[in-house]
Amino acid sequence: MKPPELIRFCSDWSAYESELNRVFITEIAQGGLTFRGNSVSCRRLPETDNRWAAFWHLIQEGQIETERTPDLRRCERIRWIRWVIENAETNPEIDIWENQRGTATNTLLWFRTEYLVVLSHRNGYYLLKTAYCTEKRGRIAQLTKERDAFLASNP
Repeated sequence: MKPPELIRFCSDWSAYESELNRVFITEIAQGGLTFRGNSVSCRRLPETDNRWAAFWHLIQEGQIETERTPDLRRCERIRWIRWVIENAETNPEIDIWENQRGTATNTLLWFRTEYLVVLSHRNGYYLLKTAYCTEKRGRIAQLTKERDAFLASNP
């Protein structure tokens, strides 16, 4: 089973951003997305340029929120988020495990060691935290180790 086609950059950033936001709103934020019987929500506030906070986080990279920059690989794959979530439990190419970050429990959905979706458990729903390409060797090794340890202790 293959993920959706990439949404390629068309040299007009404004039009591209508008299309990405349309996909985000219709397919993810307001698309009735669920995982394990619970709804998947997205952080709306603070909005910037009439775009949800989650939208910016899904298409940009960087540690400091105010200094994040667009990442075309994230942008191209925005449709993969819904696909990964909807197919996680049935597609053998998507690994699922949990981790703890502070007091939060997250569910990680990792497609072929190349694309990661992170959902944070909330009371009765999941919050879409982030999604990104995993291309750095060190990050892949870290995720592999974490996944393998979780799966070994949770057969």
